[in-house]
Amino acid sequence: MSYVTGKIIKELRERKNMTQKQLSDKMQISDKTISKWETERGLPDIGLIENLAKCLDVSVAELLTGEYAVNSNRSANMRKAKFYVCPICGNVIQSTGEGTFSCCGITLPVLQVEEDDQRHEIQVELIDHEYYVHMNHAMSKEHYISFLAYATSDRMQFVKLYPEQNVECWFTKRGHGTIYAYCNQHGLYRVNV
Repeated sequence: MSYVTGKIIKELRERKNMTQKQLSDKMQISDKTISKWETERGLPDIGLIENLAKCLDVSVAELLTGEYAVNSNRSANMRKAKFYVCPICGNVIQSTGEGTFSCCGITLPVLQVEEDDQRHEIQVELIDHEYYVHMNHAMSKEHYISFLAYATSDRMQFVKLYPEQNVECWFTKRGHGTIYAYCNQHGLYRVNV
């Protein structure tokens, strides 16, 4: 089991441009205590971990592992959304920026968009102010498109698909955006509309 290290505490504190005194004031403890933690002459009590994480603006999991993500999409433009898929249960997590998410006991990597290929070509037709999205793709229990999504600057429309369905759906046109398709074996694909 991992536990917070002095190196991580110091790195996170400095990343926030905070002195040891400022952090200790926020936590209502002495600055000597912060110094002991950072020089590894002591460790924070488990009862202080949640408050320490809050003061450093990270999750408890990020504090304990030292793996933290910076959400550079502070304006929450949905076209910059990130997707995470659990390889064990298939849960899909969508966020407005990078984060640290876990499911079934594992930390999920952010999905990267794959290069276009003919096997994963997303077909889009505009019909009466709606996008009809479809793909010619296998939909077996072993190989299928898990979801389709349409992101504009302020909205995300999402359709979960299952094996043995057709890969098709309708999205209400909301302006310029990006349509995503996720293949459970080959990854994330997109097309701009």
